[in-house]
Amino acid sequence: MTYCYPVVHTPLSVLDLATIGENESTSDALQGCVQLAQHAERFGYKRVWYAEHHNFESIASSSPAVLIAHVAAHTSTIRLGAGGVMLPNHSPLVIAEQFGTLAALHPGRIDLGLGRAPGTDQNTMRALRRHEDSAANFPRDVVELRGYFADETIIPHVNATPGRGTRVPLYILGSSLFGAQLAAMLGLPFAFASHFAPQMLHEAIAIYREKFTPSAELEKPHVIASVNVIAADTEQQAIRELEWRRRAFARAIFSSPGHRLSETEVDSVLSSPRGAYIDSVFTYVAMGTPAKVSEYVTEFQRHTGADELMTAHQTHNVESRLRSIELLADSMGLVAA
Repeated sequence: MTYCYPVVHTPLSVLDLATIGENESTSDALQGCVQLAQHAERFGYKRVWYAEHHNFESIASSSPAVLIAHVAAHTSTIRLGAGGVMLPNHSPLVIAEQFGTLAALHPGRIDLGLGRAPGTDQNTMRALRRHEDSAANFPRDVVELRGYFADETIIPHVNATPGRGTRVPLYILGSSLFGAQLAAMLGLPFAFASHFAPQMLHEAIAIYREKFTPSAELEKPHVIASVNVIAADTEQQAIRELEWRRRAFARAIFSSPGHRLSETEVDSVLSSPRGAYIDSVFTYVAMGTPAKVSEYVTEFQRHTGADELMTAHQTHNVESRLRSIELLADSMGLVAA
């Protein structure tokens, strides 16, 4: 953390990875998403986002639009969105129709964050029918998608129904400088994925603010920065949760097809140079009892100047995530709904 901004009251939101925890089924994880959103709504969070991932045994959010529809039907006020849809995996028209449908069903509550990564490995990328050059078309696809939500599409005689005129808010997601530059050029809000790719956080924010061009959607830059949060009733419990998350992440990215790393193999990974990479992923973690977590989150906001913080509560089961959300809300003085 190298910059320093005045401390301001910053909205808090939640990135829900729909994690399938220990001794939980996929159904448990998805129903947990409903509970989490209801909890976040109750305790004063601004929005909940779901990220598109594919072929991860531990993540159930492969279909954000479907998940958002289900959660929206069981909540009433909190904003819900994708954080994000990996646009090169899809036709912009199809995404416009999906999120236009959501916006028609739940007016004023739907967001759409857009990323250009595949959200998976190379083999699964091919199974998605994604072309190798798809990412290169990302800026053009964003502009096309933006047009479908406006009154006039840029594709002659092709409209999104539902979708046209809904003006679903778009956010550019990024973990590098590319997303910052694109968001600035298009005049869109920018969300940086510092919960798993922290290295370019400050440089990306600086570039985005410096190069930002006002648009019809946004007059001035709007930055969302993500941070891992593990709030627990005791320090020891929080430490155990972080260790579980480190091991789960190592297993997810270093297991090979058909072979899930054993506990001993995970130990070997974490004690090798690959373990240093795992530690770097979790550079920004607010961990511990509520007072400690609150202090960290406040400092993180001060050093990034973020207009909103997206908190990722990465613990081992639904119950512990709900508790982390509640403890953070209490410690940060969020106003319950």
